[in-house]
Amino acid sequence: MELLAAAFSAACAVDHDSSTSESDARDSAAGHLPGSESSSTPGNGATPEEWPALADSPTTLTEALRMIHPIPADSWRNLIEQIGLLYQEYRDKSTLQEIETRRQQDAEIEDNTNGSLASEDTPEEEEEEEEEEPASPPERKALPQICLLSNPHSRFNLWQDLPEIRSSGVLEILQPEEIKLQEAMFELVTSEASYYKSLNLLVSHFMENERMRKILHPSEAHILFSNVLDVLAVSERFLLELEHRMEENIVISDVCDIVYRYAADHFSVYITYVSNQTYQERAYKQLLQEKAAFRELITQLELDPKCKGLPFSSFLILPFQRITRLKLLVQNILKRVEERSERECTALDAHKELEMVVKACNEGVRKMSRTEQMICIQKKMEFKIKSVPIISHSRWLLKQGELQQMSGPKTSRTLRTKKLFHEIYLFLFNDLLVICRQIPGDKYQVFDSAPRGLLRVEELEDQGQTLANVFILRLLENADDREATYMLKASSQSEMKRWMTSLAPNRRTKFVSFTSRLLDCPQVQCVHPYVAQQPDELTLELADILNILDKTDDGWIFGERLHDQERGWFPSSMTEEILNPKIRSQNLKECFRVHKMDDPQRSQNKDRRKLGSRNRQ
Repeated sequence: MELLAAAFSAACAVDHDSSTSESDARDSAAGHLPGSESSSTPGNGATPEEWPALADSPTTLTEALRMIHPIPADSWRNLIEQIGLLYQEYRDKSTLQEIETRRQQDAEIEDNTNGSLASEDTPEEEEEEEEEEPASPPERKALPQICLLSNPHSRFNLWQDLPEIRSSGVLEILQPEEIKLQEAMFELVTSEASYYKSLNLLVSHFMENERMRKILHPSEAHILFSNVLDVLAVSERFLLELEHRMEENIVISDVCDIVYRYAADHFSVYITYVSNQTYQERAYKQLLQEKAAFRELITQLELDPKCKGLPFSSFLILPFQRITRLKLLVQNILKRVEERSERECTALDAHKELEMVVKACNEGVRKMSRTEQMICIQKKMEFKIKSVPIISHSRWLLKQGELQQMSGPKTSRTLRTKKLFHEIYLFLFNDLLVICRQIPGDKYQVFDSAPRGLLRVEELEDQGQTLANVFILRLLENADDREATYMLKASSQSEMKRWMTSLAPNRRTKFVSFTSRLLDCPQVQCVHPYVAQQPDELTLELADILNILDKTDDGWIFGERLHDQERGWFPSSMTEEILNPKIRSQNLKECFRVHKMDDPQRSQNKDRRKLGSRNRQ
């Protein structure tokens, strides 16, 4: 045990961050361990210049971990089989726990503020109390309390709760940050097991049901279930490799190298499945409407206790939910690994590959729906001016809707005129604005257009109720190759700001974007999921963190999601503000780290990492 403690002390001194506070924490922890004196910890007195040499020495965390006995294969497999939660339940509980953790952290600022105010009011009383009370011994570091599987029917909740971990003594050796990292990697593995269980239920309980096979035509079944068998097979192999890694050692060395390899070589099956989502949803709705036998069977299968009251549709969207969640789990690992370490490089590479997969999935879904939408819009347009081709593979709709245009020039307008405004209809694409008038037969007559890059907007100063929510739209070069100006009135303040943001996306907003790299910015977290209703809105998932770029008095926020920098509008009622400036600053710093560019250290470590991966195989 003494040798084990010494090896871990040396490894932690080399691999952990170099900040003074963490160095003090290491020294304090080592003082409670037998055999952990400074003579047996070669990293304690190292200077920053000496760290690279120490990192390459045989006394590394990886070498030290080899001294720990592995988890028996049967023990780990039994643990995986005991996961009682379906992935939908697992995912919801995990994200709700994230929300609650942030709430608790956010509340600390209020307690600290109240405490500081009280200390200012009664400094003498506190001094007297301090003199009377004897000095208490330093408290032992508390282990991080992160609830991943809040299930009363499960024998384990955390990596640190495993009997093998408790009996090994490693919790007395590992630093709290390393324990948090172990929990993050453990969550990735156990959530994959829960996901595989749910996906297998989709196949065995629904897809391979004998009555289902008879009711559905092979082409209908193909659209409804797509390549789910391929997705299941990849998940099974992926989980098997993760299990083998867990069996190697009770202290997990890394999982991101496995994630990286599968994201690069095997996760293309997710792109195929997710890209079929538009046709899948349509086919499902059509089958429910047209086939009574299918509708009755789905209802019957959903009532089975295996499904735990979850609808069939929640199983169909599992692959899309998993691939996006997997990226966030890797981000969680990345936030906890040592900076400029091999594990950080591996996590960055895995995250980059997953981002590419998620992006391809999103593009696949959008491409299918956008093509149909553009064809539909083209059919409804009649051009009063020179015709503009609407359908293009590189064009998509950003926003459409009705606005009120002010009649006549500014100099001659009068508030007494009954026809001060008349209706016009705008179609805003990513590269083009088309201005129309709605005509009978659900048609639109186009009378002007301009490239999106040649649009400018300006908010009109408050001039009373009649001119409220009015803004100026300037076309620097319209369909007649001349400049044109429109005064437009929106139905509400939020609608006006949403149009202005869409028409001129580079316009300065009320608050600064996270990409400006400021260390503080107004932030919210999502506490209720929200599905976008319009193209300029942002779909929110539970626990999403967003920077506030702009907001309106009638309850809308224009925000930027930190984990993928996607922007859009959403109701403020779906979120709650993060008040603690330290938490906001930490969220930004973590995002800068996750999305930082490649550096020479990563390039040097990449070949070493690939060699290590081959050696494991």
